[in-house]
Amino acid sequence: MPDRPVPPPAEDPEEKREGTLVTNSPDPAKADTAVADDRELSEAGSQLSTTPLEAPEEGQSVPGSFGGVRKPGLGGALAWTWRECAGWARWFWRQLTSMRVALILLFLLSFGAIPGSLIPQTGIDELKVEEFRETHETLSPLYDKLGLFNVYSSVWFSAIYILLFVSLIGCIVPRTWQFVGQLRGRPPRAPRRLDRLPAYATWRTEADPEEVREAALGLLKKRRFRADRAGDAVSAEKGFLREAGNLIFHVALIVILVAFGIGQLYKYEGGKLIVQGDGFSNTLTQFDDFRPGSLFDTEDLPPFSFTLDKFSGTYEQSGPQRGTPRTFEADVTYTESPDAAPKKRTIEVNRPLEIDGSKVYLISHGYAPVVTVRDGRGEVVFSGPAPLLPRDANLTSVGAIKVLDGYRDKDGKKTQLGFQAFFVPTFAGEGKGDMFSQFPALDFPVLALNAYHGSLGVDSGLPQNVYQLDKTKMTEFKDENGELLKQRMLPGETMELPDGMGSVTFEKEIKEWASFQVSHQPGSGLALAGAVAAIAGLAGSLFIQRRRVWVRAVRGDDGVTVVEMAGLGRSESAKLPEELAELAGDLHDRAPTAAEPEAVPSEGAEK
Repeated sequence: MPDRPVPPPAEDPEEKREGTLVTNSPDPAKADTAVADDRELSEAGSQLSTTPLEAPEEGQSVPGSFGGVRKPGLGGALAWTWRECAGWARWFWRQLTSMRVALILLFLLSFGAIPGSLIPQTGIDELKVEEFRETHETLSPLYDKLGLFNVYSSVWFSAIYILLFVSLIGCIVPRTWQFVGQLRGRPPRAPRRLDRLPAYATWRTEADPEEVREAALGLLKKRRFRADRAGDAVSAEKGFLREAGNLIFHVALIVILVAFGIGQLYKYEGGKLIVQGDGFSNTLTQFDDFRPGSLFDTEDLPPFSFTLDKFSGTYEQSGPQRGTPRTFEADVTYTESPDAAPKKRTIEVNRPLEIDGSKVYLISHGYAPVVTVRDGRGEVVFSGPAPLLPRDANLTSVGAIKVLDGYRDKDGKKTQLGFQAFFVPTFAGEGKGDMFSQFPALDFPVLALNAYHGSLGVDSGLPQNVYQLDKTKMTEFKDENGELLKQRMLPGETMELPDGMGSVTFEKEIKEWASFQVSHQPGSGLALAGAVAAIAGLAGSLFIQRRRVWVRAVRGDDGVTVVEMAGLGRSESAKLPEELAELAGDLHDRAPTAAEPEAVPSEGAEK
């Protein structure tokens, strides 16, 4: 195939003839031709994408300057005000619906979600929020004002979310109509100067121009180009999936936003701590904490229930990862409705129990030592497991044991008892440090209690943390040295209260508890579909190239057909010349290069 012809060098507009400087004036015909060629090249490369063109309004010099003259009088003032307001509104809408602003809002949404991952959220764990407030007394008021304890429901996060939603819709709608118009339209006509395009090939052939054009049309359609004949050339284009992928990506973002909104409005989440052997019914009063969406009706809670039959956990016994959890399993018996037959299931971490659109997740676990409290007459006033909250990875646990009713002191007066409890499943031993566990399993359990009596403050009407002891109205039990009564106990041991006021026994049975989260996220499936579509659309927009190819076949002055092929892509790529070379090679096989005419010897050459 002949090499691409090299255009002759441009003439110097200034020439010296016989010592005189002569300036060539431009030819108007050539200037018009050049302008027409540039216009054709611009049209050939137009609409390779659906990005809207931001053309300034006529007479607009800077954004916000909308032209016009303010006429005197009230009517002139109103007309001018209306024109300015409409102009500013139009300008603001164009900025909001531009892809640049959509990307900025998407970045702000991602950036704004970071505090929701780093700072405790009231909608997830209110206890951690309270601990954070107590630890950071200076930052907490500032975080409250900024809404950082409830990021996803804050005003500023909702504003970003809504603006991004509107911006994406404003971007997608016009681009979609433009893309549909491109699909229904025909490829643009071939420019007059194909040799000015970045990929170009030409040769001469003996085949008829009509045969070449038919062969080119069939070849391009076989290569899945949208091809069309226009005059003496064939126009073809390919790669519409690039723009389709771009639109799918942006539509998928809207789907994800809609799914997020549906999930926030119609969701519900609740937590429940269940001791081994106890059960749970999915009703509002059974939850330890409950967080519904703003449009969720508690009457729509599915009527399932389950019982924690057994909890078991295994840990690494030796090596540098000693104490690392290996398995957490909660064996439960559940029913989907009051009349349904019970079923067995094991809930593991990241393997929830799914019932009627709700999921039951295993969140955490701990120990609940069984304690028996007796009054001075030996009567049992409290007996049962006392769930304690772990403080570290080795399950060093703290909590409170509260005796609200049934206890009377030595004078027969009703009062209340409270015990600060510290529990370690594996004690280091006497004289080997404080009450910190050495291993999370029950190898050497020890329970330590601090004893108080008085009023627990539960009758004040104010909510209390069941795992903390309010000692403001409590009095310490004193030991024989006049100090706070406290004692470490092994399973089966008893702590005697002074003056015959009763006793506390640490029973040999130690139960385990598990914390579950019951959640219903109606938009999770829609969000997953949107995420998959977004990845597929992004892949298409990144790896598919939009390009156009033209083939022109005309008969030359010598009767030989001149074939020209050229290609144009949306961006510079090495694949376009390679693809054009393959197409030219296939077409060349059907319309091979014509033989060069033999040179006619000039007269007297033999002499």
